[in-house]
Amino acid sequence: MIRIGKIVATHGLQGAVVFTHVASDSKWMKKGIALMVEMQKGSFIPYFVSDFKTAKANEFILNIEELDKVDAAKKLVTKSVFVEEDVLAAYARQSPLLWIGFNVTDVNYGLLGPIEDVMQAPNQWLAKIVVEGKEVLIPLIDHVIKDINIKAKRLVIELPAGLLDVYLG
Repeated sequence: MIRIGKIVATHGLQGAVVFTHVASDSKWMKKGIALMVEMQKGSFIPYFVSDFKTAKANEFILNIEELDKVDAAKKLVTKSVFVEEDVLAAYARQSPLLWIGFNVTDVNYGLLGPIEDVMQAPNQWLAKIVVEGKEVLIPLIDHVIKDINIKAKRLVIELPAGLLDVYLG
C-alpha cells in the first residue's frame, strides 16, 4: 500500500470528510474505491467511497459507505489514508510524495535506506534518507533515477560521484 493522504476534517452533518492527497492528479479517485485508513499504527480499516467531489487540486470531499453521522466521521480526522499500489501506478512516477517509505538502492553503493521525507526545492524534488546515522538529501531528477518499482517500493538511483562523501565525510 502507498500512503496517499490524510483525512483533515468533517464536512457537513451527514458524515462526509475532507481528504487531502499528494497525488499530482485527481483522476485516480473513483466511486467504490477502497481507502485503507490507518486507525492505529499498522492497523488498517477499509472504507469505500460512495461519492466524492473535488474541492481543490489536492482535496476531495468524500462520502463513505455506512458513514452517515458527523460523530462517526470525526473518528477518522487526522488519520492517514493508504491505497493499493495499482490504483496509483500511473501517477507514481509523477509525484515523489508517493515515494515516502520506498527503499533507495544506489547502483554503486547498494541499499541506502528508506525515504523518510521528500521536499520540493526550486527546480527539483529532494529525498531525505538516513545513511550511517546522517541525514542525506538526494536529488530526484531524471538522470539520477534509474528505476522505480511501485510494487516492491524500491527506487534505484545512480548518485553523482562524491555526493555521499559530502555527507558521510
